[in-house]
Amino acid sequence: MIWYTALVLAVAVERLAELVVARRNTRWSLARGGTEAGSGHYPAMVALHTALLAGCLAEVHLTGRPFLPALGWTMVAVTAAAQLLRWWCITTLGPRWNTRVIVVPGLPLVTGGPYRWLRHPNYVAVAAEGVALPLVHGAWVTAVAFTVLNAALMAVRIRCEDEALARLPVAAARA
Repeated sequence: MIWYTALVLAVAVERLAELVVARRNTRWSLARGGTEAGSGHYPAMVALHTALLAGCLAEVHLTGRPFLPALGWTMVAVTAAAQLLRWWCITTLGPRWNTRVIVVPGLPLVTGGPYRWLRHPNYVAVAAEGVALPLVHGAWVTAVAFTVLNAALMAVRIRCEDEALARLPVAAARA
C-alpha cells in the first residue's frame, strides 16, 4: 500500500502544479480583459477533487482493499493516460488553460490538439482519472461516488463553459 499512497501523493503534486499554472494563466487572462464565468461552482469542484484523493487513501487504508494485479495495472495505465491527456490540453491551450472558466475577448476558440476531436478533452481526463485512480487499489466506493458527483458537477461546468465559449470566434488555424 505504500506505493499506492505514493501514487496518490504524486497525483496530488501534479494537481498542485496545475494550480500554479492556473494562477499564472489567470493573471495573464485578466490582464487581457478576461472575465470569469461560473465561479459559484468552483469551490465544489475543488472539494470534489480533494475528496477523490483523500477517498482513495482512506478507503484503501481503512478497508484493506487488496491490489488485484489485472485491474490495478490496467488502471495505472489509464491514470497515466489521463495525465498525458490533461497535459496535452494544458499545452494546447497555453496561457488560456485554467481551472476556472475565464474567457479573453477577441481570442478565437482553440480547435487544435485534442480539441480537434473532443470539445472538452480535459473533462475526459478527469472522468478517466476519477475512475482509474481509486480502482488501482480496489477503492470502488470512491470511484463510484466520484463518478456520480463529478457527472453532476460536469453538467453544470460544461454548460457554463459552453455558454462562455460561445462568445468566441472559431479559429481558422489549428493550435
